[in-house]
Amino acid sequence: MFSASAEFYDLIYSTFKDYAGEAAQIASLLRRLNPHCQSVLDVACGTGEHARLLAAHGFVVDGVDLDPAFVHIAKQKHPPGRFFEADMSDFHLSHRYDAVLCLFSSIGYLQTLDRISRAFTCFREHLMPGGVIVLEPWFAPGALDPQRVSRDAGEANGIRVSRVSRLEIVGRLSRLHFDYEITDASGTRRSSEVHELGLFTRAELLRTFQEAGLHADHDPKGLSDRGLYVARIGPWHGLQAAPSAPS
Repeated sequence: MFSASAEFYDLIYSTFKDYAGEAAQIASLLRRLNPHCQSVLDVACGTGEHARLLAAHGFVVDGVDLDPAFVHIAKQKHPPGRFFEADMSDFHLSHRYDAVLCLFSSIGYLQTLDRISRAFTCFREHLMPGGVIVLEPWFAPGALDPQRVSRDAGEANGIRVSRVSRLEIVGRLSRLHFDYEITDASGTRRSSEVHELGLFTRAELLRTFQEAGLHADHDPKGLSDRGLYVARIGPWHGLQAAPSAPS
């Protein structure tokens, strides 16, 4: 999916995504839900930035991602972690965790509720007793503006990357068109990617959690106004809104 941009991913997203603030919120949430929480699996971990920062908060963090380039970067960035190349809807590790995370709307890449159901089952099977799942969803139908065009750019170590993002809505699918311009010592080149993410309602995701044997609650704000789900096996008393990052 990020075949054209994996090596530049951090350069682009570091310009507008507050990874440190999100990691602080997640750490606080996990400790509030379970003061003894220690081990964390970051599913669709990308380049391992959340994993690296959560480890700095005292957690032991491993990761799973479908993209081999991301897995390679994550291993280099956070050597104590174990990172595995696998589909988030079909992975089977020998380890169990106090928390399973799936952040930055990665779940949308599964595109169908059937695949999301399989992913939730995988998440549940990798939980320790009393473990918790924290999921940041993609947007619901009707929430995105298909006329929106965004531009992002980053520069470091003699490399400048700019990206233009356009959005197309096709039924219950959002199609993101990314056009890159990369300039380095060898000159300027261009490349493109298309990312497709499914659009699901809160009711659909809550029902899918339930069908996977999980009890979930929803915070409409979450880390970045996309909402946040917290789920456990068995009944529990619900989720309080995640605290804001320290100013």
